[in-house]
Amino acid sequence: MKTTKAIAILMLGLSLAACSDNGDKTRDRNFFDGGDGDLAGLVAGIWVDPQGCEHWIVDDGVEGYLDPRRTPDGRPVCNSDLPRNTASGPFKSGSRFADPI
Repeated sequence: MKTTKAIAILMLGLSLAACSDNGDKTRDRNFFDGGDGDLAGLVAGIWVDPQGCEHWIVDDGVEGYLDPRRTPDGRPVCNSDLPRNTASGPFKSGSRFADPI
């Protein structure tokens, strides 16, 4: 009976832990890169996937962010004249780390 109660209390605690507020998703809480945490201040570049669809790409040094480019009606932008499997633009401008590649 004690084991059943312990498991029930543990499960209750785990289920309540999943209800926490995750905070502001527009801020980077990573302290390793020394940035101010505001993702809106980073400059995005464009990466073209193997199928020719474009994605916004940002690299702040420790982490990277990728999001598909979309037309105003929500469809992905897939008619790129840019070379495939290539990133272009100043997407590393927010980085304080040197890139050895």
